[in-house]
Amino acid sequence: MEAMILDRARQRLRFAADAPAPRPGPEEALIAVKACGVCRTDLHVVDGELPNPKLPLVPGHEIIGIVTETGAAVTGVKVGDRVGVPWLGHVCGRCAYCRSGRENLCDNARFTGYQIDGGYAAFAAADARFCLKVPASYGDVEAAPLMCAGLIGYRALKLAGPAERLGLWGFGAAAHIAAQVARHRGQRIYAFTKPGDREGQNFARSLGAEWAGGSDEMPPEKLDGSLIFAPVGALVPAALAATAKGGVVVCAGIHMSDIPSFPYGILWEERQIRSVANLTRADGEEFLALAPAVPVRTTTEAFPLREANEALARLRDGRITGAAVLVP
Repeated sequence: MEAMILDRARQRLRFAADAPAPRPGPEEALIAVKACGVCRTDLHVVDGELPNPKLPLVPGHEIIGIVTETGAAVTGVKVGDRVGVPWLGHVCGRCAYCRSGRENLCDNARFTGYQIDGGYAAFAAADARFCLKVPASYGDVEAAPLMCAGLIGYRALKLAGPAERLGLWGFGAAAHIAAQVARHRGQRIYAFTKPGDREGQNFARSLGAEWAGGSDEMPPEKLDGSLIFAPVGALVPAALAATAKGGVVVCAGIHMSDIPSFPYGILWEERQIRSVANLTRADGEEFLALAPAVPVRTTTEAFPLREANEALARLRDGRITGAAVLVP
């Protein structure tokens, strides 16, 4: 099969025209990949910011495809089903976290496109328990960002609680989906972009933000909650300073630069800082049921599989509006 392969961190992906296609294990489904989103977490893997990936590795964890074969023990999906495969690719089911409904924190979790070969390829094998049914109303490219940008944005919204005035810091793939869900819930959106990013601010306004400005600006009123999608630790004290008493700041990325020291005064008065770690299958089922009702519309830019390095470079430089998606 054709695949884009990471041989070593901090190197360009290598295109292989004849990579061996995976074979599904007893509890796995083989998926013909129709689209795979390009996520900022992929950048963290490729750039060596997440340690110890499986190498060589096929990245990609926003997979949309058709089941072409199933292992002998698979019961949840069947050949012909269209499914999505997210970042969380396997859990043990036995540890204290799994047994208490917190499988996103599983001690033995494995992740798609990191420890398991992902979707930058024509085929992918995935644990069938983590193959999510995709709403029929979404095309393949349109659906791909729902698998991580959508799911992480949704989990971050849940952790932020019923914040009426919600700040979104870093208006990329996840924020542009979270904004739509938040507006559907009646929340008021304040968007923060890189200073001077007028295009990003206009994009945020087009999705219902009542205010959009640079991350070096203060919003016109205090926020009840903030979701930080940009991997920039300096945004944490900035978001705290913009947060009203009792508000919450949610760090939604898997990787973030160090958070600088800040005065206790901006945390006091019961402000909170929380992090999002991965997702659960329940998150996936809830969000994929909700998305058509909003309805969530994803803004995407499609690239041929061979142009994965270009898509990653443009994401790294902030030159993608919405989400990039690879099409084998």
